[in-house]
Amino acid sequence: MGAQQTNRHVVVFDLGGVLIDWNPRFLYRKLFNGDEAAMEHFLATVCTEAWNEEQDAGRSFADGAAALVAHHPDKAELIQAFGRRFDEMIPGAVAGTVAIAAELKRRGVPLYAITNWSAETFPPQRQRFEFLSWFEGIVVSGLEGVIKPDPRIFRILLDRYRIAPDTAVFIDDAAKNAAAATAQGLHGIHFRAPEQLRRELELLGLL
Repeated sequence: MGAQQTNRHVVVFDLGGVLIDWNPRFLYRKLFNGDEAAMEHFLATVCTEAWNEEQDAGRSFADGAAALVAHHPDKAELIQAFGRRFDEMIPGAVAGTVAIAAELKRRGVPLYAITNWSAETFPPQRQRFEFLSWFEGIVVSGLEGVIKPDPRIFRILLDRYRIAPDTAVFIDDAAKNAAAATAQGLHGIHFRAPEQLRRELELLGLL
């Protein structure tokens, strides 16, 4: 199958789960000494996704931890570790996706990113991952006070960098975020694996 006729020539990446391998289990598996059931219970009932999203939306980890410790004083150290040992949740990059980004860059495709990430824990990643310097702009939810899939965060990127939505592709490992991008006029791709992403970008004529 040949490439589709398309005007899509800008690629916008999500970071965590697409280019950067982030999962709190990398840290908490150590803290729970491999007790998977206890770890999963903690992540489902204490340091939940919804709780972490508040940091992604701009709340400080100090405030987030204090709110939880008030209800779970016996788990204070485990709660505080989320912010203090955040880097241990990131073993490295997703090599296959980084290779795709490198190929797009070589082809002269403008690269941008929109990430749900705390304003406190994102800056160290810029130092750690050299490929983040490839992006012409990165919109960080914690700095903007709004998280995906809220349409406002897509508008921030499009307006700030003067990107027409019908020229852009957006890649995210959360289907709801890819769908939200599509609703704003971008071509949303739900990322599941580097090989699948490469096929979809080839169909769009970007690779």
